[in-house]
Amino acid sequence: MEQPVPIAGPSGSPAAPRPLRQRLTIPVLAFGGILMAVMQTVVVPLLPDLPRLTHSSAGTVSWTVTATLLSGAVLTPVLGRAGDMYGKRRVLTGALALMTVGSVMCALSSDITVLIVARALQGAAASVVPLSISILRDELPPERRGSAVALMSSTVGIGAALGLPLAALVVQYYDWHTMFWLTSLLGALGVAAVWWAVRESPVRESGRFDVLGALGLAVGLTCLLLGVSQGGQWGWSSPRVLGLFAAAILVLVLWWWQQLRTEQPLVDLHLVTRPRVGLSHVAALLTGFAFYANSLVTAQLVQAPKATGYGLGLSIVATGLCLLPGGVTMLLFSPVSARISASRGPRITLALGAAVIACGYVVRIADSRDLWMIILGATVVATGTTLAYSALPTLILRAVPASQTASANGVNVLMRTIGQATSSAAVAAVLTHHTSLVGSTAIPTLHGYLLAFAMACVIALAAGAAALSIPGDKDRAADDAPRAQDRTEGVRDDALEGA
Repeated sequence: MEQPVPIAGPSGSPAAPRPLRQRLTIPVLAFGGILMAVMQTVVVPLLPDLPRLTHSSAGTVSWTVTATLLSGAVLTPVLGRAGDMYGKRRVLTGALALMTVGSVMCALSSDITVLIVARALQGAAASVVPLSISILRDELPPERRGSAVALMSSTVGIGAALGLPLAALVVQYYDWHTMFWLTSLLGALGVAAVWWAVRESPVRESGRFDVLGALGLAVGLTCLLLGVSQGGQWGWSSPRVLGLFAAAILVLVLWWWQQLRTEQPLVDLHLVTRPRVGLSHVAALLTGFAFYANSLVTAQLVQAPKATGYGLGLSIVATGLCLLPGGVTMLLFSPVSARISASRGPRITLALGAAVIACGYVVRIADSRDLWMIILGATVVATGTTLAYSALPTLILRAVPASQTASANGVNVLMRTIGQATSSAAVAAVLTHHTSLVGSTAIPTLHGYLLAFAMACVIALAAGAAALSIPGDKDRAADDAPRAQDRTEGVRDDALEGA
């Protein structure tokens, strides 16, 4: 009996089937990204009832959201750098474990202080996406990398769209602690799956971790984002907010000076200031602002009482279902984004995504009374977000050495987070200044919502302009940072010599 002849691979050697673990790397990492986004949104349906459930004030309860935002912003670039130096799978597993521990703490306690601390621990999961993207760069061949990175970037929107209705259903029909027991189980599954299916990357950055730089960045970002997130509640001209902004400027200026003079900095500012990297970060900040306004305003708009003349009076469950088509669209369009980036370049994909976001807000401005038009506009914005968010990591991957991909993508995610925090504050300011009384309650007017849409539309167009300003592949020689193509190149000096 004749033996089958093995089919030769690209290098001429027989192509062996990939092990099961290797085939599951992408699905497992995507599951981690979706889980991270779900964990960030599950608390939203609880916010109206948490003051009663925890015997605390509404202002105190708001820290369950603020704590996650702050810790995520601080830890994302720090854990990204740690992943580049000590192993991406190791740090990724640790981030998911912290998220799971925080979920268990929420499930076991009704004390608001414990809940705030637990939510701060969960903020570590914000580093899951940049770490996963860096792993994909190290582990996948170039022909598979684009679609995998696009899918990983889309998990943020997919998880948020799934998490809101899921959490609302659990809260409505079960004890609210049940929701956190469920996420604890999913978190433990994610930790085990990553440890089993993901190979530790051999690409490492040598040297010592910049502890001083990490502390400086943590203090500066905390002051900045705390001032932005609490400015509406404390007063933008209050001594606390002005003091936080002054402290943020002072600390971040000193941090920048320290980073430029440190031999092995937390963030390579020489790399960040290159137009290919710096403009990508600017585009990320603007895109984060434009995208986040959609989720904020849609949820409030459809839940507004019918007595306003425009509100639909929907429940939180129905509100989540309105955002669900956007999550499905993000899943479907992630491979489309990868194909556009492969054929036209990621900066064109980013610019196209920003233009689509702007078109979505035009739809919102044209009609925000009919439910189907609201869903259509929100879905168009989600589609543009998919294109933009999928292109941003690809731009970073093409512009930085392989040994710095996790930290560079961590900074990019940080810029998105700052954009989202700024968007939240700006939208709240606009809606607060355009209200009318419905009974005895001040409710935002439709004009206020339309102004918020117009503001987000303009910011989206600015993101598109920033994208088009990024040097293209033909302009690389003047600006491009050296890139390590071989996965075994782990040190920066080798990458520079190879370039």
